[in-house]
Amino acid sequence: MENGNGIQYLLNSASKILNNPIFMIDANYNMIAITGIPSDDQNWNELVTTGTFSPETMELLANEGLIENISNAEKTVILRSKILKYAKITGHVFNRDNIRVGLVMMSECNMPFDEDSIAAFEALADKTTCEIRDYDYFTMLAMTFYEDKINLLLDGTVTNPLLYNPQAQILYDGFEDYLYVAVVNITRNDILDNVHHNRLEYFKSILKNRYPSFKYSVYEDYIVVLMSSKLKSFYGAPFFAVHAGFFEQNGLYMGVSDSFESMYELRKYYDQAVYALTKGLAGKEDKRIFLYNG
Repeated sequence: MENGNGIQYLLNSASKILNNPIFMIDANYNMIAITGIPSDDQNWNELVTTGTFSPETMELLANEGLIENISNAEKTVILRSKILKYAKITGHVFNRDNIRVGLVMMSECNMPFDEDSIAAFEALADKTTCEIRDYDYFTMLAMTFYEDKINLLLDGTVTNPLLYNPQAQILYDGFEDYLYVAVVNITRNDILDNVHHNRLEYFKSILKNRYPSFKYSVYEDYIVVLMSSKLKSFYGAPFFAVHAGFFEQNGLYMGVSDSFESMYELRKYYDQAVYALTKGLAGKEDKRIFLYNG
């Protein structure tokens, strides 16, 4: 299968070869491409009709451990469950930054899975990854995905960890050990809200360019920075002393939380970072970066 013909072409060709229907969804569970459908597969028909899966369907799949199985798979995994009309095999698709941005999935409704078809499906997942590497949609999807999920966690709208965990897991990609969250503030004065937001986006892009391993969001009046203690570009408190000049040159102030391990505690430690920043600025210390300490 030659590159450059698009995802739909790849899925159509593979479906003819493997004699089973195939679809691809992005990291937000939205349909990208799909082949012929089995009419007696309720979940598949929901995807065709609505373009995604309902929260009820996702919760059902999550409670069966199926979404967790997908999330934990390095490459491909076969899903079998009493709630699935047909077994399915799924494979991760990666963008050019090697971030998981989608899933290719095939249903075992015409031909049973065997060693050859599984190997061929793995090749299809690799081929799809090659196809989308130059697509800006999937590069931007990863960036906006991080921001959306960080803000969801900060809003406290995640009520079912089983359902959310596979998406939260993407936030962990590239991170190990302890996490830290920082908030970055710029002087606002009396400028309009939309101008202030644009400035936050601008400085977020500067930070992202300088520290590409971190993950970013604009939330309320702050730039939120999610960090890991195991990244080469982050080595604890000395990091901030070394880079304080950069923050001074750009008129930025930063508050940094204590370390934590669970992404679901993000809001608590965000509040710590805001407190550290607010207290530091109120103290009128000659500093740009303030660490939370109790």
